[in-house]
This record gives sequence, C-alpha cells and structure tokens, in this order.
Amino acid sequence: MKKNQKKIQVILLTIGFFLILLTYFYYPYITSKNKTVVEKDIQESSPADSTLEDKDSTSFENIEYQGYMQKNSFVVRSEKAKIEDEDPDLVSMFGMNVILYLKDREITITSDTGTFNKSSYDLKFVSNVVATDGSIKILSDNLELLANESSSLNIYNNVNINYPPGSMLRADAINYNFETKFLRVTSLENKRIKMKVFK
Repeated sequence: MKKNQKKIQVILLTIGFFLILLTYFYYPYITSKNKTVVEKDIQESSPADSTLEDKDSTSFENIEYQGYMQKNSFVVRSEKAKIEDEDPDLVSMFGMNVILYLKDREITITSDTGTFNKSSYDLKFVSNVVATDGSIKILSDNLELLANESSSLNIYNNVNINYPPGSMLRADAINYNFETKFLRVTSLENKRIKMKVFK
C-alpha cells in the first residue's frame, strides 16, 4: 500500500513539475514566437498603410480654431483643411469662414480657399472673398488679416465695396480699419488710383 502511495506521489510530483515547466517556460516561448510572427506581418503590410495614415493625419474636415487678436476674439472654420509639411504652423483651408468679434459688432469673412497660421494668427483669404460687418460688404479676390495689424483688413484685386447700401465703389486695393470704419484706397503698383463709385 505504501509503495502504491509513493508511486502516486511521484507521478503527481512529476506531473506538477511538468505543468510548472509548461506554464513558466514553454507557454511564454510560444506566445513570444506568435507575437514575433504578428509583428512581422504588420511590418510587412505597413508601408502602403503608412502613407494613408500620413495623409489622414494632416488632412481634416470641419475644423475650427479659436483665439484672440489683441483684444478681439475670433473663430476660424473650414470645410476641409491640410497642415503643410514644410510649415506645421500653416494650415491650408478650403471653404473658409472667419468671425471676428468686436465690441459693437461682428465681422464675417468667407472665401473659397486661404491659409491660417496657428502661431502668428495671420489669416489670408483667396478667391470669392466676402467680408461684411452688417453695414458694409466688401468683395475681392484677396484679403489679409494680419495679427500685428489686427484692427484693419488689407483687401486687393477686384475690390468691390457696397457702402452705403445702394452704392458701389470699385478699387485696386483698400485698407479697411474696422474699428474706425475708415477706408484707405491705394494702388497695387504705386500708380494712379483706380476708383469708381456707383449709385
């Protein structure tokens, strides 16, 4: 009887020792080998996928930025946007819409395309530019709102101004100070100023 008990104990100890070996040595070896195979498969398939990830990581839809230019807050929205590789602070925008909040009114500026600099807050609008504060409406091909000149807009190329309502002024370029509502008409090439006023 004692011999049978000793045999059973030896068998149980052997099985226990075998299970310990499997649990602490063989199982980790199998899982690490499988992990290596999975990582290898991922690395082999990643080059084609990584280009897509790079494109997705720099392109966005329905993007919005908020900030302050001195004392005026603003919101920049865009239907589509792309961060430029050569300058990570520069965001190219498509379907651009900006609202500048002043003490007494809001200025809304829209354009087909443009750029927004995330560090300097400079805004540039290109193509089908429309700027309005409710009382004056300005149409042009180009408009710049620079942070260091945050109280004025530089507007140029095919500028049409509807102010007061019912009249139309056309010029090469203007600088519009939206705090004083003062318009300074200039020429792009330091030539005689071209300006027409319609009623």
